[in-house]
Amino acid sequence: MKKLFLLIAVLATGLVLVSCGSSEETLTIFQNKIEIDEVLRTYAEAWGEENDVNVEVKSCGGDACQYGVQILAEFQSDEEPDIFVIEGLGGYNIYKDEILEFSGQAWQDDTINEFVVDGKTYGFPVALEGWGMGYNKDLLLELGFTAAEITALEDNTQAEFRAFLEDVQAAFDADPMYANYTPVSMAAGSGMTWVTGLHNFNGYLAAGMDYTDRTVIEDLLAGTVDASRLAQLADWVEILYDFSDQSILTTGGYDEQVGKFASGEAAFIHQGNWTDGSYGDSDFEMGYVPHATMATGNDSIFVAAPSYYVINKDSDTIDAANQFLNDLALTQAGHEYMVNEANMVPAFESVTLTPSTPLSAAVLAWTQAGKIYPWFQNDMPANYGQDTLGPIYELFAAGTITKAQFISQVTDAIEGLA
Repeated sequence: MKKLFLLIAVLATGLVLVSCGSSEETLTIFQNKIEIDEVLRTYAEAWGEENDVNVEVKSCGGDACQYGVQILAEFQSDEEPDIFVIEGLGGYNIYKDEILEFSGQAWQDDTINEFVVDGKTYGFPVALEGWGMGYNKDLLLELGFTAAEITALEDNTQAEFRAFLEDVQAAFDADPMYANYTPVSMAAGSGMTWVTGLHNFNGYLAAGMDYTDRTVIEDLLAGTVDASRLAQLADWVEILYDFSDQSILTTGGYDEQVGKFASGEAAFIHQGNWTDGSYGDSDFEMGYVPHATMATGNDSIFVAAPSYYVINKDSDTIDAANQFLNDLALTQAGHEYMVNEANMVPAFESVTLTPSTPLSAAVLAWTQAGKIYPWFQNDMPANYGQDTLGPIYELFAAGTITKAQFISQVTDAIEGLA
C-alpha cells in the first residue's frame, strides 16, 4: 500500500522516474526538459548497461511539475540527485554550496559554453540556443537578390542592413502579389517583451564583445550607461520597426510573428531557433545573419546555453557522473543522442552531426565557425528586461515616444539600478 501511495504521488506531480542498468552503483539524473525524457532514458539505459552503472532518470517539467519546487524538495529529502540542472546564475546562487567544480575534464576543452563563476567551471552546457535575423533565402532570391548579396549581410553595418531592407520593401511595392508581405516580422507589444527587453536588448550587452567580456553587463548592474552603445541599439530598433508589419509589431503575439515568417510572407524574422517546430510545412531555405545592433562590425549571432548539468559535490558516484558527461559530449553515441534523438544544438566543437531543423542547423554552423556573441540578458535583475525595458520598447513601437525618448527612458532605467 505504501508503494501504491508513492506511485500516486509521483504521478500527481508529473515527475517521471526510470531506472536503467543492474549495478549496485546508482547514478541519479534530475533534469527539467520533459520533452526529452524518453530519449534521455533510452540513452541512459544503453550507457548504463555498457558501463555497469544503474542510471535513474528523473524528469520534471511542463505544466504538471515545477522543476524549481521539485529539485528543492529533492535536496530537502535524502534523495539528492547526483546530476541536476541549473539555468544560470540564479540557480547557481541557490545551490552553489551543493555544486562540484569541474576540473580537468576532457569535455571542458571542447566547448566555450561552460558555466563559469570567478574563473571556475561549475556547469556542463546541456544544449545551445541562439538567434540572429532569420531570413527566407528563397523569397530573397525570388525578389532578385543574389546569393552573394545575402551572404554579404553575414558581416554587416546598420547602413547596409537598412539599404537592404529598403530594397526588399521596394520589390514588394513594385508587385501587387506581395501586397501582404513584410521585410521584417517582429512583435514588440504586450506579452512579447521577452523578444525586446531580453533578446533585442542583449545586443546592447553583448554585440561586438568577446564571448567572456562582461564589461557592459557589469556596468549596467552598477547603474552605468554606455551612451554610444545605447544610441546604436536605438538606431537598430528604429530600423526593425520601420520595416516591420505594423499590426504584428504593435499588437501581434508569438503565433502571428512566427506565422508570418512560416507562411513565406516575411523576408526576415527576429526570433531564435526554438521556433523550428513551427516550420514543418515551410518549404523554403532559411538561415541566420547577424543583427545590425552596432553601427559597424556585426559578424556574429547570439548563442549560449540556457541550462547546465551540474554534479552534486556530495554524490557517492562522482566518477560515474563525470564519465557520463564526458561520454555525452565526446562520443559518437552521445552526439547521436543530442542531435538526432533529442533535437538539440550541441555545445561541443567535436560534434560533426547537423540538426535536421533549419534554424538549429544555422545556430550550429555559426557556433562551429566561432561567430557567436554571448547571452547576458539573463544576468540582469529578475523581471527587469520584460517588466522595465520591454514596456519602453512597446511605447517606441506604438509611436508614443520618439527614439530620443526611448534612449532617455532606457538611460533612466539603467541608472536606476545604481
